[in-house]
Amino acid sequence: MDRLYGTHKPTNFVQKSLLAVGSGLMSIADPSRDDMISIFGETTGNLALRSMREQMIVDPEGDRILKERPVINTKTVNLDYLKSLPIGTLGKEYSNFLVKYNLTPDARRPVSFVDDVELAYIMRRYREIHDLTHVTLGMPINMLGEVTVKWFEGIQYGLPMCVLGAFFGPIRLGPRHTAKYLRLTLPWIVRTARQSRSFMNVYFEKHWHKPIQEFRRELNILEPPPKI
Repeated sequence: MDRLYGTHKPTNFVQKSLLAVGSGLMSIADPSRDDMISIFGETTGNLALRSMREQMIVDPEGDRILKERPVINTKTVNLDYLKSLPIGTLGKEYSNFLVKYNLTPDARRPVSFVDDVELAYIMRRYREIHDLTHVTLGMPINMLGEVTVKWFEGIQYGLPMCVLGAFFGPIRLGPRHTAKYLRLTLPWIVRTARQSRSFMNVYFEKHWHKPIQEFRRELNILEPPPKI
């Protein structure tokens, strides 16, 4: 198989299977290995990515995203502009989130093992809006916040790596977070993921100026539980 895009690494079924098993085990053993999580996601996500594409095609905004293929990085997003937006807007909240956690939109790993150009873009888009998912849901970057986002992504997208993270992540929660997770966070995120608009159909870049509360209402997001 020839390379389909710049970062593509052609692999056959056997190679993908070996990569999926190895990366899956490593992801469970060490959740900080984002390289293993990325490989696992790409080698197991074909059916989910196809389903995500079908959902995007029938949604006007999702279809526009597929046609225009926007990317989120420091070359395409004016971070100074986001920083200048009023407090409480989506863009300002995203800017604050990046600063607080010392993040950059350029940090997402490139897609390599998806053997379809459009599906590879969908995987890339999923990664690039991950931090925006945190912001929109009001979830911080800690274990409980990550587990919560993984539940949301697993329900909305069906990606095996998200489902895996949602089920195995809670094992690493401390007693206080476990209690809050079971009592408040899990019921809230399951309901929210099921009733809200798919984030893959949200052209986030067109909504920077909106107050985040208004943005959440438009997406049918339930008010997040108290801060974690």
